[in-house]
Amino acid sequence: MTIELSPTATGSPLAVVFDLDGVIVDSFAVMRRAFDLAYAEVVGEGHPPFEEYNKHLGRYFPDIMRIMGLPLEMEEPFVRESYRLAGEVKVHDGVPETIRELRERGHRIAVATGKSGPRARSLLETLGLIELFDVVIGSDEIARPKPAPDIVRHAMDVLGVPPERSMMIGDAVTDIQSGQAAGVTAIAAVWGCEGNTADLLAANPDVVLQRPEELLARCPSAVAASA
Repeated sequence: MTIELSPTATGSPLAVVFDLDGVIVDSFAVMRRAFDLAYAEVVGEGHPPFEEYNKHLGRYFPDIMRIMGLPLEMEEPFVRESYRLAGEVKVHDGVPETIRELRERGHRIAVATGKSGPRARSLLETLGLIELFDVVIGSDEIARPKPAPDIVRHAMDVLGVPPERSMMIGDAVTDIQSGQAAGVTAIAAVWGCEGNTADLLAANPDVVLQRPEELLARCPSAVAASA
């Protein structure tokens, strides 16, 4: 799949909006441990339905609880354990280098995540990545979380870049839907996907990337072109 970004705007910066979990970081193992603990603490005995939870990643945690019919009280221990284990989250190979290159090329970078803003910023600070981003926006900081377009539109407003020069990069159907609804280029990142990507591809992203560095071919230098 290919799409060209606003050929008449050569030399102007792009807004590159990243999802967090599964795109920038591999938090799957930590997320499972936090979910299992929260389930045991609030629900009690039984098998924690993490596989079902995993199908809804990209959404705000309380929304997932409502969809699954689980107690909203699970959020407190889930968040508590996520903070405790933050140092064990892995960063996907090639992502920091790609983002640094995008910044050197003059582009503006945001995170738009299903996490709350404070938790997302805390995780990125723990991992030494927070300085790579112009803004980090959580689902508690907009009126309607993904798959609504609000979080992507808010990122564009903060970055000062129009939709035709913006892209949303995610690994979940909700990321693609949010980007599409915001009128930006919707990019599926499959480097962090575990197993079947059929649902993600069925969402009809504009672009599918196998590796983070593939993004650079679609983001020419605004600095060089405008010099």
